[in-house]
Amino acid sequence: MGNILKWFKKNDYVLIFSLLALLIYIVLFVSRSLDDNRLTSWHWAFTNTNAARIFFILMPGLISAYIFSRVKLIERYPAVFLFVSSYLIAALFWREPEVIMDASRYFTQAKHLEIYGIGYFFREWGRDIMAWTDMPLVPFLYGLIFKFFGETRLYIEIFTTFLFSMTVVLTYMIGKILWGEDTGLYGGMLLLGIPYLFVQVPLMLVDVPTMFFLTLAIFTFIMALKRGGLWILLSSLAVFLAFYSKYSAWMMLSVLGVVFVVYLLPQSRQLSAVSCQPQKPRTYVYRGSVTFLIAAVLIGIVFLYKDEVFLEQIRLLMAYQKPGLKRWGESFVSTFFFQIHPLITAAALYSAYAALRKKDLKYLIILWLVLLIVLFQIKRIRYIIMVFPMLSLMASYGLVQIEKKEAVKFISLCIVISSVVVGLFGYLPFMQKISAVNLKDAGRFLDSIEESNIEVFTLSPAEPVSNPSVSVPVLDYFTKKNILYNYENISYQPFEKIEKSSLRFTWEYKNPEYYSGDKYSKENAAVVVISDSTNDALPEGIGKDLAGYRLSGVFNIFEGVFRYRTGVRIYQPGRH
Repeated sequence: MGNILKWFKKNDYVLIFSLLALLIYIVLFVSRSLDDNRLTSWHWAFTNTNAARIFFILMPGLISAYIFSRVKLIERYPAVFLFVSSYLIAALFWREPEVIMDASRYFTQAKHLEIYGIGYFFREWGRDIMAWTDMPLVPFLYGLIFKFFGETRLYIEIFTTFLFSMTVVLTYMIGKILWGEDTGLYGGMLLLGIPYLFVQVPLMLVDVPTMFFLTLAIFTFIMALKRGGLWILLSSLAVFLAFYSKYSAWMMLSVLGVVFVVYLLPQSRQLSAVSCQPQKPRTYVYRGSVTFLIAAVLIGIVFLYKDEVFLEQIRLLMAYQKPGLKRWGESFVSTFFFQIHPLITAAALYSAYAALRKKDLKYLIILWLVLLIVLFQIKRIRYIIMVFPMLSLMASYGLVQIEKKEAVKFISLCIVISSVVVGLFGYLPFMQKISAVNLKDAGRFLDSIEESNIEVFTLSPAEPVSNPSVSVPVLDYFTKKNILYNYENISYQPFEKIEKSSLRFTWEYKNPEYYSGDKYSKENAAVVVISDSTNDALPEGIGKDLAGYRLSGVFNIFEGVFRYRTGVRIYQPGRH
């Protein structure tokens, strides 16, 4: 008995934070109606979920957090641990469907490169290839994967998960450079304490890759200032890549100016956490200026080549996207307490006080991006994913103020395991109930039938919320069969009705010519009908075309939340 009491006295933090982690889950579940996230709201994800089951899964998870907190392997190989663990966790979410319709644009852009080549992609991007408000880098990389490895979702998931895990490692390296091993390690770990990130990693979008490229730009710029040489060229290239990954990254790249100014200050130069000798101010000025100059030249060459496209996109962003953020926004309560583990937010807030007390100017580097989010009231979580590595470092900075290292490690692991449990047993099951899963299941079914060519028809209800033809590329993404698409039964909406819609791009989207050519024969092709519901009556023309066909597959899962639905019916030529 005495030994048990002695253990509890020495490890009281284990009991305190275990109970706190369980209490946080209960509070979030009870108050889930406050979560107004547009995709993974707790109000939707946990309404028909066995919350008690997740609670009882969380309990042994916290026990495992204590066991792992005693393992010294984490500190011995931090980069390897962070990369492998983050990759394995993210891979568990590869089962989810493409739940955001924007994937149809990125798939279409990438497939143009696969079919017509790199030269065509650069010539026609923004013209024959619909660019909407997208930047070219990430679709270009997706296209290269399709061209050299194959048009398979698995390869995209491997790639995006790799970028995610590398972001975790880069977060660790930035924290290590600025403040030391512990801040970096826990900063990388805490990036796994954001369950919303897990459901974003497998998706064919640009948000996770942009997070990687921005974090890479920050890391390489710090290294360029400290070491010069090849790092200057690498940093310039990283800035160039971040610039062309997403428009919202432009504002976030202002953090490099903060890094530059901070390293010019004598107080910051004396607080270096790595072995490099502090440089004279003129050395930093030279290295920073050369880096910015090379990056500007690279950016300028591409911008001038496609200036008309970029300028038109910027006009659309200012007239449509910027005011739209107010209509499509989500509350900071949702983002920083439901989609991000609350202890990360609490530790980040405390870190500001700790840095102010220490007069630590280097803290401005990680504070800047979060400060921009608050000052400009950017209340859409998808647009601030790229800021999460710096937020994680803020939280780590706050946690390491606790003198007991074992406690910091245990708290970090509690946050990670709690978030993984919420993601795996709350978010993922909900993602698998969204009607977008019908396209994934239909694609898998199509790969199992003998017909190699698939003719697709899209139907829309009388009052559609979006153009159903955007579902065709997503279906194509999930099947290896040849897609033919020549028929649309769509009620196009007047511009006044769709002008402010968050799904406006779907009405301006046109499926590419490679679906409507004569490359594949319709004879003995299977037929797919995509509609709002599989109970919708077929138009007379389609009904005649299906004479002699049999209904062989129906996919009509509907989660009852989102207005946009995709039901799928599959018909095959009649055989005995």
